[in-house]
Amino acid sequence: MIFMNPLFHPRLVNGPLGDPALYIDMKFARRAILFDLGEIQSLSPRQLLKISHVFISHTHMDHFIGFDHLLRIFLGRNKKVHFFGPPNFLNQLENKLAAYSWNLIESYSCPLDLVVVEVHPDYLKTAQLKSSNAFKIELDLKTKPFDGILHEEWSFLVRAVFLDHKIPCLAFALEEKAHLNLIKTELERMGLSKGPWLQRLKEAIWKGENDDFLLRVPGYRGGKLKEESISLGPLRNRLIKITPGQKIGYVADTIYNRQTQEAIKNLVIGADQLFIEAAFLEKEGRRAWEKSHLTARQAGIMAGEAGVKRMIPFHVSPKYSADFERVFEEAHSAFRQTSEKKKLSKGSCF
Repeated sequence: MIFMNPLFHPRLVNGPLGDPALYIDMKFARRAILFDLGEIQSLSPRQLLKISHVFISHTHMDHFIGFDHLLRIFLGRNKKVHFFGPPNFLNQLENKLAAYSWNLIESYSCPLDLVVVEVHPDYLKTAQLKSSNAFKIELDLKTKPFDGILHEEWSFLVRAVFLDHKIPCLAFALEEKAHLNLIKTELERMGLSKGPWLQRLKEAIWKGENDDFLLRVPGYRGGKLKEESISLGPLRNRLIKITPGQKIGYVADTIYNRQTQEAIKNLVIGADQLFIEAAFLEKEGRRAWEKSHLTARQAGIMAGEAGVKRMIPFHVSPKYSADFERVFEEAHSAFRQTSEKKKLSKGSCF
């Protein structure tokens, strides 16, 4: 039996009608990441303290008002948090922090470090803002080329593209590099026990360690629990089945045109889940255009063209709070029709 457990567990913090904020729980890693930072009061301090990386599409109030609450939870904790945002993000964050008085911050025994990455079309600018220095920007700002990847670890990466919301707005894709499934029956046949070592096994595979790499593994020998060193090669070959990793797309606040269509399609193509704004019904397309938002139909078409498996509309205008099912119906209808049309065109023979 293969034990399959997703690495990413996404949750829209405020549902389809509230402020944008997508919380991604990474349960086995005991951490979380966040896309956008609207109201987050419904998340417990324990959930918030798991956050290691925050990706901000743009700094309109409904996408960023939760920063102060997050900061308040983090203060007094020995923690490093990474923030990513569009051009001018660093200046905006600095001004936000400068609005508070930090004369007593030296009495805090636990330092809080904010690593802030400002995203530009062709480069990334990084600065550190430390509580020990009253969150003043360090002078040695670091820059590096931006190739579409914002952040990368052994097991996953985050990509971004620029959209047009009358200001630069970022869309994101969270991609697991490969999904490592545990073959539970083989674990039992080998007489091995579950435990934290399985996470170390996966990390070794993600890192590309060679077959001779040794892991300390607990198991039953002669009815007693003992620990022994076993090479990575046999463990990987017998215990792990490698399958394509999860992919989650996040698209909020953009005008609908050819450029953004292509950017979104290339970013989220084949995603398992796409969280995409559907602010207005198609009959109010002119209003959507004026406000640089998507209609439900436009969201559905783009999801279908990208071949995503599941579309989750959100950031629906509060004007539809009494019947937001209509927005969902329009989005999913366009999604199904576009997906079906794409399948038929692929199967055509001429």
